[in-house]
Amino acid sequence: MTPDIPHLWPLIGVAVIIAGFILRFNPMLVVIVTAIATAIAAGFGPMAILTAIGTGFIKTRNLPLIILLPLAVIGLLERHGLRQHAQNWISRIKSATAGRLLIVYLAARELTAAVGLTSLGGHPQMVRPLLAPMAEGATETRYGKLPDRIRHKLRAYAAATDNVGLFFGEDIFVAFGAIVLMSTFLHEAGIDVEPLHIALWGIPTAIAAFIIHAWRLRRLDQSLARELGGAPASDAPAVPATQEGR
Repeated sequence: MTPDIPHLWPLIGVAVIIAGFILRFNPMLVVIVTAIATAIAAGFGPMAILTAIGTGFIKTRNLPLIILLPLAVIGLLERHGLRQHAQNWISRIKSATAGRLLIVYLAARELTAAVGLTSLGGHPQMVRPLLAPMAEGATETRYGKLPDRIRHKLRAYAAATDNVGLFFGEDIFVAFGAIVLMSTFLHEAGIDVEPLHIALWGIPTAIAAFIIHAWRLRRLDQSLARELGGAPASDAPAVPATQEGR
């Protein structure tokens, strides 16, 4: 008697979404095609697919309003100089560097995410209007006008810092959906693990992530000093006395 082999065709959606992102297609189009391909592979008919889409829309019809309202407020703030004010403010702190600023934000992001305040940060509401301009302003104060390559590098590090802080910080929050999912899955497999214990075991990982990324941010400061600061005066080659008067 042959064992039951699970139907793996619905996993074709994973291949579709990977191929779509590699080929740089429109993300919304990729997600739609992935959903339809997965539903067809799972044996859904046209009516079942439309029913699932309609049900999902009804359940989340208020979500666009929740997302668009903060974006409108942030857009108005940017129009009236939020980015410039952030850059000017950080430029007054002479000891500030991009790496130090991002380390402070990383710690704050992890701590707030660990207590469930995941919406306090984010790319549209924090990284783009505040964090990235402040990192650019701190670097400009030390090294002057920045080339576009350095600006893009600082923006990438700012976005990565937010991602790391959120991803590893929220794993400590006991009511986080992934923790509840893991607890339920283990319980169904006959392994009784409390969500609190799973959350506690996320603390060492969060600490390790903070240390590793903070070290990367320290190296960012060093690389900026090498690329933009030039050689220190003490490292400049000495001019022979016989050539000083030439």
